Amino acid sequence: MISWLRAVRVSMTSPDPAAGEASPLLIFTAVVLALLLAILEVDLHSADLQSLGLMGDAFSIAPAFKSP
Repeated sequence: MISWLRAVRVSMTSPDPAAGEASPLLIFTAVVLALLLAILEVDLHSADLQSLGLMGDAFSIAPAFKSP
């Protein structure tokens, strides 16, 4: 397993560090983190977005059923 990881590491590093190409794994990680940040921001500000009418209630439940 260690030799496999070393081979992967060698294949992912470019001989010229100033080549300007980003690793596909780095790009994927950045995209996933940006998506998670966007989801968390929308969740954090969902009340503000609903008051502005930008986010609707997809599953409308009668208020009588929401209380314990």
